Amino acid sequence: MGTHTDSPRRARADGRQASHAGDVRAALDALRRIVQGIRLSAAHAQRVTGLTGAQLFVLQQLSEGPAQSLNELALRTRTHQSSVSTVVTRLVGRGLVSRRRAPADGRRLVLDLTPSGRALLTDAPETAQSRLIAGLERLPRTALRTLTGHLEQLVAALGMDAEPAPLFFESPEPAASPDRPNR
Repeated sequence: MGTHTDSPRRARADGRQASHAGDVRAALDALRRIVQGIRLSAAHAQRVTGLTGAQLFVLQQLSEGPAQSLNELALRTRTHQSSVSTVVTRLVGRGLVSRRRAPADGRRLVLDLTPSGRALLTDAPETAQSRLIAGLERLPRTALRTLTGHLEQLVAALGMDAEPAPLFFESPEPAASPDRPNR
């Protein structure tokens, strides 16, 4: 049987567990809000433009000017070249982005909006990716580094550190246009 001193120890341990559980819940709530915001933004983009949120985000990045290479566009979207390549291929297939050889270097492809791509952007909503990037860029550098380190630890703890990091919610199937549903 426990002694009188076990009770305060147990109370402190219970308090720490409750505090830890509260911290876990707060972290989960923050992640849920971010994921939900991205999901709702992507659904809204799909309804308004017929594009995924990732496709709309890439178009918006190209609206700032042609990309002199796929790598440059990957830098603008803050993702890997292979991820942005998949999205660009879909946008080219839909006639919203053009790929042409660079005049100075025929090995390099220049990516630009087509007139259809530019027209689609006139009524397009802001993407969650743009808001997320802006929010991260507003953080002080030390806070951003700390957040990055903790997120990388979480990804590793989940065993997801070997997974590719594609653009948010980019589906394996091309998105339907507003007047043509997916089949």
